[in-house]
Amino acid sequence: MRIKSVQAWWVRIPIEVAKQHRSDFGQVTTFDAAILRIETDDGLVGWGEGKNAAGSAGSYGALVHMLNHEIGPQLIGRDPADIGIIWEMLYNGVRHETAAHAGHAMPQLARRGMSVAAISAVDIALWDILGKSVGQPVWRLLGGRKVERMQAYASGGWASAEAIGDQLKSYIAKGGFKALKMRVGAMDGAPHVSAARVRAARQAIGPDVELMVDAHGTYTVAEAKRFIKLTADLDLAWFEEPVIADDKPGMAEVRASGSTPIATGESEATRYAFRDLAMLKSADIFQPDPAFCGGISEAMKIGTIASAFNLRFAPHLWAGAPCFFAGLHLCAASPASFIIEYSLGANPMIHDLVEETVEAKNGMIAIPEKPGLGFTISERFLEAHAQRG
Repeated sequence: MRIKSVQAWWVRIPIEVAKQHRSDFGQVTTFDAAILRIETDDGLVGWGEGKNAAGSAGSYGALVHMLNHEIGPQLIGRDPADIGIIWEMLYNGVRHETAAHAGHAMPQLARRGMSVAAISAVDIALWDILGKSVGQPVWRLLGGRKVERMQAYASGGWASAEAIGDQLKSYIAKGGFKALKMRVGAMDGAPHVSAARVRAARQAIGPDVELMVDAHGTYTVAEAKRFIKLTADLDLAWFEEPVIADDKPGMAEVRASGSTPIATGESEATRYAFRDLAMLKSADIFQPDPAFCGGISEAMKIGTIASAFNLRFAPHLWAGAPCFFAGLHLCAASPASFIIEYSLGANPMIHDLVEETVEAKNGMIAIPEKPGLGFTISERFLEAHAQRG
């Protein structure tokens, strides 16, 4: 079995006005991603996803060009089962043979960011192919499935202090969630404004529902510490991305300032960044995004680091179907996983891009059982929203 073709598209799906929301990313009017299709010479197709932009919107022309014209040609004729070997080849670039013989990485200069986003898309698609080739779900190839269904949390929460309670309670009504996440940070301005919204949320949902908050890295260290102090009595399950990912020592300072668990990682790429987070004691919960951190292969390594440091693993899954399903398999197999992100904002990249119905019931999401990643792309829908790069 060899790789015959590689094709990526910038998929941009409009979001109807009634379902749009506004956050620190501005008004979110489209859902965008780089969607990758890899086909083998015996007709198997694997689907992957790469991400390089803020939230669900952004420009993907450069990433799609890289996949089609730089990464893709290197894959033609290769055995798609060589997933780890291909990962290291793409990461180390022209020195991949030297690195392989030396037994340590010698990565190319542009080793993070868009390069790893492209590797992520390839890696997810190759795991999809491997599972289909042996007739097994990816979780079985990763070591097995520890649960058939896993707790999910509803991810959303942009409303004002006056409306946030009703918004979050609507999530509970929709999927029976026992855990909810709301946005805070720069979208509100000062920390006390966010704190007031969180207090209103807690009062509305009561003490028995887990409540997480996400600042998207928009606070300074001082602001994040102030927010922790203002919300210390609200029993937050975690405070996500309090400061920018580039300030790992600052994040450690925030973590040390209170008892609220710190979650982070959606803006981090590769095991090396998460090693630094662990060593600096910057986080309690690792949140790698499979479509950005390096794919399924790298996310499993990150989960192992979390387990080794007695931390927890909750991938960032505000994503399209290939990334979301990859996250389900990762959570099924990782010893450190405990909860799945389920977006309650408009997400046509999950719900409309695949033939299957993706939903939470009683706050739980089922782990797929079909071979590969377990979804069927609606190629008609993809073609209607795809832009070739």
